[in-house]
Amino acid sequence: MSSTSINRRIEELERRMQAAAEAEDFELAARLRDELQRWKGEAEAGTPEVRQPPPGQMGLGTHVPVVAPPTGWTRPKKPDPMTAGHKPRGKR
Repeated sequence: MSSTSINRRIEELERRMQAAAEAEDFELAARLRDELQRWKGEAEAGTPEVRQPPPGQMGLGTHVPVVAPPTGWTRPKKPDPMTAGHKPRGKR
Protein backbone atom coordinates (compact mmCIF):
# COMPACT_ATOMS: atom_id res chain seq x y z
CA MET A 1 0.00 0.00 0.00
CA SER A 2 1.19 3.49 -0.72
CA SER A 3 1.56 6.08 2.01
CA THR A 4 -1.33 8.17 0.63
CA SER A 5 -3.75 5.24 0.77
CA ILE A 6 -2.56 4.43 4.30
CA ASN A 7 -3.10 8.05 5.35
CA ARG A 8 -6.59 8.03 3.81
CA ARG A 9 -7.39 4.79 5.64
CA ILE A 10 -6.18 6.28 8.95
CA GLU A 11 -8.26 9.45 8.43
CA GLU A 12 -11.34 7.35 7.60
CA LEU A 13 -10.86 5.26 10.75
CA GLU A 14 -10.49 8.43 12.85
CA ARG A 15 -13.72 9.86 11.39
CA ARG A 16 -15.61 6.60 12.00
CA MET A 17 -14.23 6.36 15.55
CA GLN A 18 -15.29 9.95 16.32
CA ALA A 19 -18.78 9.34 14.89
CA ALA A 20 -19.14 6.13 16.91
CA ALA A 21 -18.09 7.92 20.11
CA GLU A 22 -20.60 10.73 19.47
CA ALA A 23 -23.31 8.11 18.87
CA GLU A 24 -22.23 6.45 22.16
CA ASP A 25 -21.35 3.20 20.43
CA PHE A 26 -18.25 2.68 22.53
CA GLU A 27 -17.63 -0.94 21.53
CA LEU A 28 -17.32 0.06 17.88
CA ALA A 29 -15.19 3.06 18.85
CA ALA A 30 -12.84 0.80 20.84
CA ARG A 31 -12.51 -1.65 17.93
CA LEU A 32 -11.80 1.22 15.55
CA ARG A 33 -9.25 2.64 18.01
CA ASP A 34 -7.44 -0.71 18.14
CA GLU A 35 -7.43 -1.00 14.36
CA LEU A 36 -6.19 2.59 14.11
CA GLN A 37 -3.32 1.78 16.48
CA ARG A 38 -2.39 -1.23 14.34
CA TRP A 39 -2.34 0.93 11.21
CA LYS A 40 -0.19 3.54 12.94
CA GLY A 41 2.08 0.85 14.40
CA GLU A 42 1.30 1.73 18.00
CA ALA A 43 -0.09 -1.64 19.05
CA GLU A 44 0.62 -2.67 22.60
CA ALA A 45 3.78 -4.70 23.07
CA GLY A 46 1.97 -7.20 25.29
CA THR A 47 -0.61 -8.26 22.74
CA PRO A 48 0.53 -11.28 20.74
CA GLU A 49 0.27 -10.98 17.00
CA VAL A 50 -0.66 -14.20 15.23
CA ARG A 51 0.84 -14.49 11.78
CA GLN A 52 1.73 -17.17 9.28
CA PRO A 53 5.28 -18.44 9.86
CA PRO A 54 7.67 -18.51 6.92
CA PRO A 55 8.12 -21.87 5.18
CA GLY A 56 10.51 -24.20 6.95
CA GLN A 57 9.92 -22.64 10.36
CA MET A 58 7.03 -24.58 11.78
CA GLY A 59 6.64 -25.68 15.38
CA LEU A 60 8.07 -24.69 18.72
CA GLY A 61 11.75 -23.90 19.06
CA THR A 62 12.49 -23.35 15.40
CA HIS A 63 13.47 -19.74 16.03
CA VAL A 64 16.35 -20.88 18.27
CA PRO A 65 19.62 -21.01 16.33
CA VAL A 66 21.60 -24.24 16.31
CA VAL A 67 24.70 -24.14 18.50
CA ALA A 68 27.83 -24.63 16.42
CA PRO A 69 31.28 -25.38 17.84
CA PRO A 70 34.01 -22.77 17.39
CA THR A 71 36.11 -23.00 14.24
CA GLY A 72 39.04 -25.37 14.55
CA TRP A 73 37.53 -27.27 17.50
CA THR A 74 37.70 -31.05 17.36
CA ARG A 75 35.94 -33.50 19.60
CA PRO A 76 38.28 -35.01 22.24
CA LYS A 77 39.25 -38.66 21.92
CA LYS A 78 37.13 -41.12 23.87
CA PRO A 79 38.99 -42.74 26.78
CA ASP A 80 39.87 -46.40 26.51
CA PRO A 81 37.38 -48.37 28.64
CA MET A 82 40.09 -50.82 29.79
CA THR A 83 42.29 -48.27 31.57
CA ALA A 84 42.06 -46.39 34.87
CA GLY A 85 38.76 -46.72 36.65
CA HIS A 86 38.04 -50.13 35.13
CA LYS A 87 36.93 -52.83 37.55
CA PRO A 88 37.25 -56.31 36.16
CA ARG A 89 34.14 -58.35 36.71
CA GLY A 90 33.74 -62.04 37.00
CA LYS A 91 36.87 -62.67 39.09
CA ARG A 92 36.40 -64.18 42.52
